[in-house]
Amino acid sequence: MGKNCIVAQSGGPTAAINASLAGVISAVKSSDVYDKLYGSVHGIQGVLKENFLDLSEMNEDFIERLAITPAMYLGSCRFKLPDFDKDEQPYKDIFAVFEKYDISAFFYIGGNDSMDTVAKLSAYAEKTGKNIKIAGVPKTIDNDLLVTDHTPGFGSAAKYIASSIREIAYDTYIYDLESVTIVEIMGRDAGWLTAASALARNDFSIAPHLIYLPEVNFDKDVFLEDLKKELKKHKNVIVAVSEGIHDKDGNYIAASTAKDDKFGHAQLSGAGKVLEYLVKDELGVKVRSVEINVLQRAAGHMASKTDLEEAINLGSAAVAFTEAGETGFMTVIKRISDDPYTYETDFSDVSKIANEAKGVPLSWIKKSGNDVTNELVKYVRPLIEGEIDGFYKDGVVDYVPIPHLVK
Repeated sequence: MGKNCIVAQSGGPTAAINASLAGVISAVKSSDVYDKLYGSVHGIQGVLKENFLDLSEMNEDFIERLAITPAMYLGSCRFKLPDFDKDEQPYKDIFAVFEKYDISAFFYIGGNDSMDTVAKLSAYAEKTGKNIKIAGVPKTIDNDLLVTDHTPGFGSAAKYIASSIREIAYDTYIYDLESVTIVEIMGRDAGWLTAASALARNDFSIAPHLIYLPEVNFDKDVFLEDLKKELKKHKNVIVAVSEGIHDKDGNYIAASTAKDDKFGHAQLSGAGKVLEYLVKDELGVKVRSVEINVLQRAAGHMASKTDLEEAINLGSAAVAFTEAGETGFMTVIKRISDDPYTYETDFSDVSKIANEAKGVPLSWIKKSGNDVTNELVKYVRPLIEGEIDGFYKDGVVDYVPIPHLVK
């Protein structure tokens, strides 16, 4: 008889995180090591509450539909484990649940904060001699995890951003008058998604005309001068800005008065609106701001086939690596070549990944600070390639039902 395992999801949703879950389910179903797979509803908190679904009997049709379903089938949480040398009780409770359900492996699909949980659980298991494999599977539209070439979820979000910017350009160009359109894109400390807006450009349109990332200090006066120069060359100017743009002192252009979240992250919203009012007051041209907000996170109808396939592979690989005896790791992507695009899956010590962030290399940002280089475009382009055949009902996308999350 084999052992059982648990999989959970955490952090923000993406179009690809359920593809990783599908990969885990498929691998466990064909495993000679594991018998039953539990799905913990609402992340690590679901483990503490023993809120589980039995995923072992899911059929191939369900798994196929799950892989193209956005957001999180198992739900999410933003729960930060304390350091176990300061408060050991949550760890005792979690591992008591693992023992109760005969768990020999725990898979956590998530971003940076989720990898913090993986690292802490792994360290505690090692310290206490618990023979339970702890594995992380990456996801985040922010693309800011270390070691891995990129993260599942980013490619689909980048595809959505590039397509949306191009559609905004088509909308804007119809008017024969001077205008500025400012598009605010997610990215607190890493500007990968905003940088991906450059993929909207084609042979007749260079929109977005200006791109501002949080990796470079933002100066409002320089921004206005940049706009004036572009308006002399183009009647309609489109600007892409990261929500996390900040001045030289580190002050966000638009930080709300809300408190930081549990992980110490500032709650941001409104950079585009702040700049809209600035342009209106200083330049007097027609201006509007567009905050894409949550739409970019889980747009399953515009998912990248490459992204979903990689997500499935990383989920499956996590199971295979634990079967081989590995623990305390996150599965990663190693890029082999750009053209043709090829990669391989591997794993890396999660303690070297958690609580760190990978920003856009400064060498991929133009010295002017208002655009990106061809190297950035070359890096992102393969990740948005390919479309999927979706499931529709009555003309609307029809994903896997989630009644266990609807209350």
